[in-house]
Amino acid sequence: MFRIMAMTEIGNGLSAAHRFEDALSVQEAQLSMRRRLGFSEEMLLPIQSNLAITYSLLGQKEEALRMRRDVYFGFLKLKGGEGRETLTAANNYAMSLLDLHRYAEVRSVMRKEMHVAQSVLGQSNQVTLKMRWNYGLALYRDPGATLDGLREAVTTLEETERIARRVLGGAHPTTVEIEEHLRNSRTALRARETPDA
Repeated sequence: MFRIMAMTEIGNGLSAAHRFEDALSVQEAQLSMRRRLGFSEEMLLPIQSNLAITYSLLGQKEEALRMRRDVYFGFLKLKGGEGRETLTAANNYAMSLLDLHRYAEVRSVMRKEMHVAQSVLGQSNQVTLKMRWNYGLALYRDPGATLDGLREAVTTLEETERIARRVLGGAHPTTVEIEEHLRNSRTALRARETPDA
């Protein structure tokens, strides 16, 4: 057990030092070792989640997506659709889909999971806020966005920004980023409503 814990610390230290390729090797070895030792799926999912982050940082977006999808469905199976871990994993999965510009899939996942998060965690919860934020991003960043979709993006991001400002404060990084995307969504909407002659 000590060896496994030491591997976790080494992997975390390498990530903190921005030595992501080395961290990836340690994390992959840790996952392999835990599988060989018969650890439960519930104990493997956090390592897979860390691996997904490292893949993403290394630009291996497809691998990050695959891992985050596995984590999401793993928690869905183990904890059900209303577990906090499941909802967090769903949001992480959506973030990987966003990285790959798969906007329709993001909207599909977030439509379903946002409502669950709102009823289970509440509107002011950070996971719920991030889901709404990702949904708004998927609406306005999509090159094929409709005018109605852009309006929905602005409305979603306005509501999300208002809640984030109230709960987290105006200087919180999440609030600041949501505000930036709100401005961008408004710009996209104005451009669509008043196209050049």
